[in-house]
Amino acid sequence: MDLTVLNLALPALSAELKPTSSQLLWIVDIYGFLVAGFLITMGTLGDRIGRRKLLLIGAAAFGAASAIAAYSRSAEMLIAMRALLGIAGATLAPSTMSLIRNMFHDEHERQFAIGVWIASFSVGGAIGPLVGGVLLQFFWWGSVFLVAVPVMALLLMVGPVLLPEYRDPQAGRLDLPSVALSLSAVLPVIYGLKQIAEHGTVSAVPAVLVLAGLAFGAAFVRRQSRIPYPLMDLKLFRQARFSAAIAAYGLSCLAMFGVYIFITQYLQLVLGLSPLYAGLATVPWALAFAVGSLLAPRLARHLAPVSVLAWGLLASAVGFGLLTLADKSFGLAALVAGTVVMSLGMAPVFTIGNEMIITAAPPARAGAASALSETASEFSGALGIAVFGSIGTALYRSTLSGSMPDGVPSQTAAEAMATLGGAMAAAQSVSAPYGDALIDASRAAFVNALQLNAWIGAAVVVVASVLSARILRRAARDQAAAH
Repeated sequence: MDLTVLNLALPALSAELKPTSSQLLWIVDIYGFLVAGFLITMGTLGDRIGRRKLLLIGAAAFGAASAIAAYSRSAEMLIAMRALLGIAGATLAPSTMSLIRNMFHDEHERQFAIGVWIASFSVGGAIGPLVGGVLLQFFWWGSVFLVAVPVMALLLMVGPVLLPEYRDPQAGRLDLPSVALSLSAVLPVIYGLKQIAEHGTVSAVPAVLVLAGLAFGAAFVRRQSRIPYPLMDLKLFRQARFSAAIAAYGLSCLAMFGVYIFITQYLQLVLGLSPLYAGLATVPWALAFAVGSLLAPRLARHLAPVSVLAWGLLASAVGFGLLTLADKSFGLAALVAGTVVMSLGMAPVFTIGNEMIITAAPPARAGAASALSETASEFSGALGIAVFGSIGTALYRSTLSGSMPDGVPSQTAAEAMATLGGAMAAAQSVSAPYGDALIDASRAAFVNALQLNAWIGAAVVVVASVLSARILRRAARDQAAAH
């Protein structure tokens, strides 16, 4: 919820704190950057000091930072608190999923618990804009941060009573050079990909950042193979279950995040929905994801993991295909139907896939395995936004350039070809016939971009289905032959 609730508060926040455009971007982005950067470190740290202990430390820090952020008096202060929230937030996924790994020893119970875990993320993301809208209707912008305080206080009260503690009794010391290398690998790549997505082109600075991050990543992997207690256990990738699940999970996130950025713009700028109604239009998607996550364990009782992954991904491909029907005539119906089918197909993949990932590791290293899962999600999401965003922007500009109405000034045309939002604003500066024609042309170009990315998303999840099925079936044949 904390990821989505801030977006509605940006106008009020900007009016009071008066951040620069660069500061505003950092207020939004630094949370996700530091969550991604610290996941691997927090996963291993939880294995070493205890998963419950790390979760409670993170909860205390998250609650305190949320309270301070609500009363920030400058943009710099808010950026610092958002950074602390990101570091504290990075303790959540590795700690909770690794606790599930150790608390539930029955496979079906563990799958159901992970389904609840994933459903909670979907519901939280869905209610974030709704809660934010209600709070901003009656209170100031800082109220959106205070929502987290009672939740963290409740966790601190009941966590020590309800949650058992688990740690790796053979844990070594935390390797600080590995921590530095992991941050140096993740942060430049995520930032560079985001810059590419925002501008729609690959310029020198983002490209250098991505390449530098990959170089640090290579050094990080090399170090992990040489130290006795690594942050990332490379032996996991030799297991077919782990490799198939991480491939399916990562490619699914790539396709879903890549298309989602176009869906949100389509709802508001093409269909003309208000932010509240646009948020309501995404609720069926989130609810379907929650339902699919809770039904996944029932599927797993009757189908092998390879079937759940393969058929779930193919079903989500049908959902992506429905998004290609999202033109202006019945666009909202096609979009809601497509996202619901996509969610119902992907949810079992996420649930069963994550269960396969964390059980591939020994129980003592479950935190490190779950951190790898979430890091794959963060990387794939950022890559999907960058790649799909660049492809969609290129097609939008190409289509609009070929259909630009006569009589639109060159400066206005250039502004319109930058983004769909820019086209809406630029259309207001020209006379009605030309402005209306520009809006129609830019919306049609954007719909073309959305439809192309929906086709690409469908292709990506089909590839994920085939790839994960081949990995698991080849491993099963090899195991049978060896036996």
